[in-house]
Amino acid sequence: MAIFSRFKSTVFFLFLVFSSCKGQHKQQEMTNDEAMAHTQPAIVVAANRTEAYLPLLEGKKVGVVANATSVVFHEKGYTHLVDSLISRGIAVQKVFAPEHGFRGTADAGEHVKDGMDAKTGVPIISLYGDNRKPSQDQLENLDVIVFDIQDVGVRFYTYIATLQLVMEACAEHQTPIIVLDRPNPNGHYVDGPTMLAEHTSYLGMNPIPLVYGMTMGEYAKMLNGEGWLENGGKADLTVIQLENYTHQSEYHLPIRPSPNLPNDVSINLYPSLGLFEGTNVNAGRGTEFQFQRYGASFLDSTKYDFRYVPEPNFGSKYPKEEGKTCYGKDLSNTSKMNEMTLRWVMDAYANCLDKSKFFLTSGFTKHAGTPLLQQQIEAGLTEAEIKATWQNDLEAFKQIRKNYLLYD
Repeated sequence: MAIFSRFKSTVFFLFLVFSSCKGQHKQQEMTNDEAMAHTQPAIVVAANRTEAYLPLLEGKKVGVVANATSVVFHEKGYTHLVDSLISRGIAVQKVFAPEHGFRGTADAGEHVKDGMDAKTGVPIISLYGDNRKPSQDQLENLDVIVFDIQDVGVRFYTYIATLQLVMEACAEHQTPIIVLDRPNPNGHYVDGPTMLAEHTSYLGMNPIPLVYGMTMGEYAKMLNGEGWLENGGKADLTVIQLENYTHQSEYHLPIRPSPNLPNDVSINLYPSLGLFEGTNVNAGRGTEFQFQRYGASFLDSTKYDFRYVPEPNFGSKYPKEEGKTCYGKDLSNTSKMNEMTLRWVMDAYANCLDKSKFFLTSGFTKHAGTPLLQQQIEAGLTEAEIKATWQNDLEAFKQIRKNYLLYD
């Protein structure tokens, strides 16, 4: 028995050593900022602050706007907010699902159907299908709406459009809305061209920069305060705030916010590489490195050492340049960005063999928020010259933004 005990102890020790080595190999070396973050109190997302919002829901019929990121964390992992509410006796009547669906598996832009949640039996109403704004019938018999979706702080990421349309519906039908706040992983800066009113769309509904540096809760306050809801309406809004969060906080998203943002690098590069969505260049869709690379078959192969071939996969059934060898750049080891950059879009355009193939003008304008950016790139302006044209708008926005910030 003693030998067996020593054997078990030895095996357990080797397992710990192996696990530790494996973790060290997998984890990148911490930066000074990351080391500092480890000494700070842990960020508490609003969904975990049940004491702040459960009393507002008890005895009421509740609708929830949610997706796969809408979770309550605990020691063993996390539980979906809808499951958590039901387990606490809250009468969840309906779930409203944004782009990518309730469980977050639909392609970007893919029509999402209404349905039924297999786990809870709660009806699911798509806000990226037949309608993007809840109708009066859909809000009927609901006493309150709870909105809880992880955003990434980029204007053309459609979750803020969903927030706006839900708030408009709530304002029109006098349904209170509670926003459970979450960190913005790109909340540490404000940058990019500002949306022009004549080019607003679902990819940008208000005159804000491409990177706006606000959480969902802060942006909801701005929507109300600036009169941006339809007909100047104001929603009966309650924001449940984060704890231990500032706009400079490091935050790792434990769940991908959409199928093609799989990790921190992709989320950090998204403000810059997302502009490729308005071109014919592939930005990693159809690979396992979405928004961490770019390339196309029509870029000059002599200018690039990196090559890859996009194929249909999870989150991208029909990727650009499918089955073709793409020439471009691998950005998966890029250091954290504290600004958005045009250099990769400008690089690809400069090395495009047939520049008439590059821009999808309507789509690029919707993503940029202005037709001027395409014109500036085509005219050969430098990045510094282009960015200089943004500054007055950025400063004006920052002044407005101050009125709605909940965090330092």
